[in-house]
Amino acid sequence: MQRDKAELLRSIAIDRTAPSPARQGGGGGRGLILGLGVGAAVVVVAAGIAWSTGLLSRFGGADPAPAAVSAKPAPTAAGPAQSAPAAPVSEVRSGNLIGSGYVVARRVATVSADVTGRVREVLVQEGMLVQKGQVLATLDDVLARSDLDLARARQASAEAAVVANQADLVDAEKTLERTRALTGRQFSSEADLIKADARAASLRAQLVKSKADVNAARATVAYDAEMVDRYQVRAPFTGVVTEKNAQPGEIISPMSSGGFTRTGVCTLVDMDSLEFEVEVNEANIARVRPGQKVEATLDAYPDWKVPASVLAIIPTASREKATIKVRVAIAAKDPRILPNMAAKVTFLNEGKGG
Repeated sequence: MQRDKAELLRSIAIDRTAPSPARQGGGGGRGLILGLGVGAAVVVVAAGIAWSTGLLSRFGGADPAPAAVSAKPAPTAAGPAQSAPAAPVSEVRSGNLIGSGYVVARRVATVSADVTGRVREVLVQEGMLVQKGQVLATLDDVLARSDLDLARARQASAEAAVVANQADLVDAEKTLERTRALTGRQFSSEADLIKADARAASLRAQLVKSKADVNAARATVAYDAEMVDRYQVRAPFTGVVTEKNAQPGEIISPMSSGGFTRTGVCTLVDMDSLEFEVEVNEANIARVRPGQKVEATLDAYPDWKVPASVLAIIPTASREKATIKVRVAIAAKDPRILPNMAAKVTFLNEGKGG
């Protein structure tokens, strides 16, 4: 269309190389007026062509050459930019509901000491299987053992005092009996009898106090022995060490105090507590029920189908993702199943494999 317009304009253009009427003599004024009129006519015709071309392109005529258009969409006039909707976490395929999730451990712990102390030795490494009660690390317990030794010495002293008081009491009671017999035969005065009786009563009271001191000393020894034992970090359950968080020389504490103080020696996972945790869209949660048969596929082993079943539906929804978490129990434990592995879970309908 632009080429046609250019040819049309060239066809009606004035040839300025031709001799003007003024040069040809006669009628100079009329030639000038005639030239101006022709020029005005050319402008009017060109404007009309341009205007008609625009109308044709607007109402369905031939389109002019398109202008360059940015590939980016124009921003909205107002309001924050809306993010693209997230990919669904569950879908229905071949009549079965498929959800995505991860392997999680229901029993996992960061094992720490009950007291604050400096690590003397760490006895475990990542991947090590440990038994319940096994010592994982030891702390510097010099002061605690000193307190225990002191408590044991006090216990021994209290027990010796009991033995001495018992011997004194036996002697006092014999003296009392002898004085009482002599007083009956008028060989001793009433004052001697009262004095002997008072001494025996005093020794009985001292013996009671000594026995109480022994009990207190034994309790102190038991307490200090427990404190010494707390400087040994033990496994709270049987599991596998997945992280080693402390090194010899570091200070650990059951409470976080900032700085270079750590709160745990290692992370322990009970591999028998592994299960799948799957997120299902709210719109599909009615298709899930406890006890339902499930087939799970790990991303690490796509050709291996893990038999499982729905353990429970967690009774709360995510407001942000509009999903509900479902706990899926693994039918048979396998060492290939590890915490935090990604998985696809197929919720089977009635009458289909499990």
